[in-house]
Amino acid sequence: QVQLVESGGGLVQPGGSLRLSCAASGIIFSGNTMGWYRQAPGKLRELVAISTSGDSTNYADSVKGRFTISRVNAKNTLYLQMNSLKPEDTAVYYCWLRLGIMDYWGKGTLVTVSS
Repeated sequence: QVQLVESGGGLVQPGGSLRLSCAASGIIFSGNTMGWYRQAPGKLRELVAISTSGDSTNYADSVKGRFTISRVNAKNTLYLQMNSLKPEDTAVYYCWLRLGIMDYWGKGTLVTVSS
């Protein structure tokens, strides 16, 4: 049974930083495409960053240069380092895994950027 559990969300001031973690279980972590999505109140869920099975990364234009996605396969953990946070980054952040033709999601962690 695949499980994804996010952590690291919270309240941060504009310009601050947070690091999100996603712990995966029930799968062989390496070799799978994983990523982070977010959903702000009243908006659709959107892609933030992807780490592919080939170890390449892609980012939404809105977070390029500020967010960094990384993974530690030995720990079955995916990270999202978020710097220079803005109020518009406020959202629930979800960990995502593609395994074959199946998509798996965590329950999300709330990030609030506010002074």
